[in-house]
Amino acid sequence: MSIKNFKIPVRAVLSVATLALVIFVIYKNFGDIKEAVGHLSQTNIFVLLLLIPEQLFMYYCAGQMFFSYMAAKRRDLKISPWTLMRISFELNFVNHAIPAGGFGGLGYITWRLGPFSVTPGQASFMYALRYVITVCTNQIQTILAVLFSLIFSTVPSSGSWVIVTTLLLSFGILFALVTGVVIASSAKRIHWFSRFITAILDFTVKAITLGRKTNRLTHAAVDKYFMDFHDDLMLARRNVRTVIYPMLWGVLYSFLEVATYWVVAISLGHPELLPQIMIGEAIGSVFGAIIPYGLYELGMVGIMVSLGVDLGLASIVVLMTRVIVLANTIVSGYGFYQHAISKVGRKDAAKPSAASHKGK
Repeated sequence: MSIKNFKIPVRAVLSVATLALVIFVIYKNFGDIKEAVGHLSQTNIFVLLLLIPEQLFMYYCAGQMFFSYMAAKRRDLKISPWTLMRISFELNFVNHAIPAGGFGGLGYITWRLGPFSVTPGQASFMYALRYVITVCTNQIQTILAVLFSLIFSTVPSSGSWVIVTTLLLSFGILFALVTGVVIASSAKRIHWFSRFITAILDFTVKAITLGRKTNRLTHAAVDKYFMDFHDDLMLARRNVRTVIYPMLWGVLYSFLEVATYWVVAISLGHPELLPQIMIGEAIGSVFGAIIPYGLYELGMVGIMVSLGVDLGLASIVVLMTRVIVLANTIVSGYGFYQHAISKVGRKDAAKPSAASHKGK
């Protein structure tokens, strides 16, 4: 085979790159892993083992946010609970293993749902719907936790700034979500936004390449992508029943995310930390979205300490949860991800789509 005709096996390269990322993540966190293992003697192992069914159900809820919406929209779509779980495991793995601020997960789920005849715009709408539901639920949970803390006077005077910051962040996030919905609700505003994004992409590509290359995405392609998103939003607004089940699954998923920390706290004999965990997780996630490398955990510990939790206890809860979630993410998702990378999109990938139409 000549060098000219040699084709790089993209799937193999992607698999090797992902394995390298997993090894790097384990190496980078090896010190935390050793420390977390050392704290196991302080926990009630039987309580800690509750994290296994709790995490499995959490991933199932995440998948149901996607597919309960698609099932309401497309009656012909049939996906088994096992497939649902697998895709959820894969998506969770990608979001943790690929440092792309959530865009890696969006790209993966768009590709992964291709055999089910889901367009990129529809996949993006489901992905955005999942985050809107979870973010809104998290903010409501946070506001309730703040009210609980104020009513029962559990916040020290030195931590009053946390309450003010939390409320400002919560209302700011909700305002940003409303703004996004307003833009996506109008075809005219979508067309304007598409032109704006295309112009930004053109400018960025030209700046990076010093004018040698231009953006390959045309305005028509970008506009179609956002119009698919717009069409799904309009359908959801006309038929609210299509988003009722995703919202219910989203509420469960959001609580289970916080419950992961709470189970660890209970295993350490401190079930009373739920309000502090809810507030710390909400603000920590904002820090993590800005600077994802370690600031999430650091911010969460800092907030919990400001709310009166002992530094050592807060650190152990966050550290152990982080290590447990990391281990669970790799163990539950890596194998399924590699299988999907090697199989999905080949000739036999049409099988799920064909199966989905059986009994139509």
